[in-house]
Amino acid sequence: MIFSYKTGGFRHRQRLAAMLLIGTTLGGLPAESIAAPKKPAKAEAVPVPAPADVPPTPSVTGNGIVRSISVQGAQRLEPDTVRSYIKLAPGQPYTREQLDQAIKDLYGSELFADAFISGADTGDLVIHVRENPVVNRIVLEGNKRVKEDKIRPEIKLAPRQIFTRSKVRADVARIIELYRRQGRFAANVDPKMVLLDQNRVDIVFEIHEGAKSRVRKINIIGNEHFSDGRLRSEMATKQTGITKIFSSGTSYDPDRLAYDQQKMRQFYLTNGYADFHVVSAVAELTPDKRDFIITYVVEEGKRYHFGDLNVDSQIRDLKSDRLKYLIHFKKGDWYNAKAVEDTVDTMNETAGLLGYAFADTRPNFQRDKETLTMSVTFQIADAPRVYVERIDINGNTITRDKVVRREFRLAEGDAFNGFRVKRSRDRIQSLGYFQDKLEVEQKPGSAPDRVILETNLEEKPTGQLQVSAGYSSLEKFILSGSITQSNFMGKGQEVRTSADYSIYSKSVSVGFTEPYLFDRSIAVGGDIFRRELNSFNYTDESRKSTYDQTTVGFQIRAGLPLTEFWSLALRYGLSQDKIGLDKSTYYSDYDPATGLENPTGALACDPLLAGRYLCDAIGNRTTSSVGYSLVYDNLNDRRHPSSGRKFVFSQDFAGLGGSVRYIRTKAEGHQYYQPLKGFILSLNGEGGYIKTLEKQRVPGEDPVRLTDRWYLGQPDFSGFDIRGIGPRVLRYSYNSDGTLDTDRKNASDDALGGRAYYLFKAELELPLGNGARELGLRPSIFAIAGSVFGIDQPILQNIGSGGQFRETPTTDASGNVVRTCYDPAGTLASVTVPRNTACPGGLSVYGQTIPGFQEFFYGNTWKPRISVGFGINWNSPFGPFRIDIAKALVKYKGDDPKLFTFNVGTQF
Repeated sequence: MIFSYKTGGFRHRQRLAAMLLIGTTLGGLPAESIAAPKKPAKAEAVPVPAPADVPPTPSVTGNGIVRSISVQGAQRLEPDTVRSYIKLAPGQPYTREQLDQAIKDLYGSELFADAFISGADTGDLVIHVRENPVVNRIVLEGNKRVKEDKIRPEIKLAPRQIFTRSKVRADVARIIELYRRQGRFAANVDPKMVLLDQNRVDIVFEIHEGAKSRVRKINIIGNEHFSDGRLRSEMATKQTGITKIFSSGTSYDPDRLAYDQQKMRQFYLTNGYADFHVVSAVAELTPDKRDFIITYVVEEGKRYHFGDLNVDSQIRDLKSDRLKYLIHFKKGDWYNAKAVEDTVDTMNETAGLLGYAFADTRPNFQRDKETLTMSVTFQIADAPRVYVERIDINGNTITRDKVVRREFRLAEGDAFNGFRVKRSRDRIQSLGYFQDKLEVEQKPGSAPDRVILETNLEEKPTGQLQVSAGYSSLEKFILSGSITQSNFMGKGQEVRTSADYSIYSKSVSVGFTEPYLFDRSIAVGGDIFRRELNSFNYTDESRKSTYDQTTVGFQIRAGLPLTEFWSLALRYGLSQDKIGLDKSTYYSDYDPATGLENPTGALACDPLLAGRYLCDAIGNRTTSSVGYSLVYDNLNDRRHPSSGRKFVFSQDFAGLGGSVRYIRTKAEGHQYYQPLKGFILSLNGEGGYIKTLEKQRVPGEDPVRLTDRWYLGQPDFSGFDIRGIGPRVLRYSYNSDGTLDTDRKNASDDALGGRAYYLFKAELELPLGNGARELGLRPSIFAIAGSVFGIDQPILQNIGSGGQFRETPTTDASGNVVRTCYDPAGTLASVTVPRNTACPGGLSVYGQTIPGFQEFFYGNTWKPRISVGFGINWNSPFGPFRIDIAKALVKYKGDDPKLFTFNVGTQF
């Protein structure tokens, strides 16, 4: 008799074996299929071997005695191992039910693809088995949105393990769960098996990822006082829509569902609805498994006013009547749970300032449902004054311990002070060496009056190698490269080198800063630099270079703190400027005194070609200056502040040697607020004045040289082009009919800068969704007002509509000049005459005529220019990227407005 699980005949057993190996459905998933994967070589399915013919015997009708148990078909497993899975042994009686159970036990071990028992009629039982195959390899197909390195850890079945259906089912479930965590609830995994020789198989997981499941609709039932849209704005989950393209909140997340319920409850509690609760929250998957529809059922309840407000302090130094002034709401106001929480935090912080680190303020509520009032008593339990027992710093594997400790405003043994703890956190965060959101935790010490300050850090890379290329509306093509290490060898030192190239400017610099010299709070540093600047103007809408400035020099600096927020910076700089003009464009041998060529033949700057103001600027000058800056800074983050203020007053004195003498004074202030959650308001103002110390003054020439003056325009003043406001000279040409062409596009425009300037800017940074924040996008709106002014009017030129004649004669070997002249008949003739001698006989000189032009001086006024606009900052792979669209509301004659500007990278 041959026994097999759930069958009593050979044909049925054979069908069952084939189904188990090839056609079995795994855990409700699509059935296995014999298929070759795309990458591996094609493998043929191994046919199921048929057992040896067993003569049919009568069925067992009664009990028998097991005489022997043998095993056939086992390859990897020992016979004793196979026999250990059944509950039969020689000498024991057996029944049909026991034989059926033995086959079930063999299949339950998941080691066998086929099993049956023969010899039941004689008692010599033979267990026929075919072992499950060995896994050769695991292949993933169809995964595009989730990388293979994310899926592999979820798969527990591995090569050289025995294939079992339960392991495959579990792996499929884990892969699907991984996709669900990614918001892809339509994902499906189809496991397939490829039969190989030597009883081996390849397991192929065909993954159908499907679209990301998003939230199609959020329904709210039961809300009467607030609209659905107002409540949805409080939630982290957002409905899909064109305005939510960059938001990651549109994907469905079960954890976010509970968070949104809490956010909705918090919103109602801040608006007086103390009885509000969410009755139910249901997320339904649409039939196509692409989207979710979320439905909330809420009960708003009644709205409450504040009742009596009291403070009960058990701490001796904290008087209850004085603490009542910390309550910023009054009886009769609408109940606001957020205001209560803020008051609790304020009272705990106030206690922390006096050394009570573990002060515990608890609000005690008395609700009156008849009068709809909520009375609150703030109870402050007694607590001891606390001292800092120890400061623990964890997680700094690169940064040295002292680099972090020196930023603490508290030392071990000091009385605890909550303000200084917060200040320490801000200073450590501003180093830029660690990930955001670090906190200084307060933990109980060895005694009730001891506290341990524990800082858990997570370091981030502080070295930066940047090579970028970009395009700017200001500088056209930009190439830049820099290497910066702001935490050199973990000591907190900064080493940097950079090089920049564009049509407008070129620079290279090397710098070093030691923030704590000899472990004292004294910062020292220095820079060596070379800069090249090509100034330009616009003529006929084309940019034309004017003067070029090359500056080579160095600066050394030192800084030391005066108080916690005040510091003093000192500096000394020495640089040499070389300013020149293109000789082929702006130079000639013309002598204005005689109207002829220079007697020496030397070329010189021609005022008619360049302008008097440019000719006065050329030359080599050395600047030796010493300066200081007085700084107040309590910003919460120096890189991207959201609260606090900064004020800087600076003066530089040039004249300690060198050829330039002036006093440059500048003041600037910055204030940051958070008027609403996610919004950052910044108010910035600055101004400066430069006073010359030169004793002699040349008429028509301003005592402050062109390159030392202040300039305003893009990128500091959006809405205007670079150097787009302030004193300037416009040169208009005459038309052929003798009229002056006053079209600004055809004029030559030279900005002259000013000795004084001021600039005010108010900017509001707008919040975006998590997706946009992850991309580094920060939009803002702004308004700017400012002006630059205060120079002497230059000497202007007007050579008339006929222009002015210029000759470029040649010289022979004897030094005489060979001129080309007209004779009375109008015939050209070469005449040799001594230098500085005109054509003989009153003949006209043949040469070049400079077209007529007239110069005008505009923009030298203190009156403000005003612009408003919208901008987007983006920390792009190419460096900081800024787009501004700004409209100039107030401008004056000569100003150069510009609506759209963008810049990539840091501007020189």
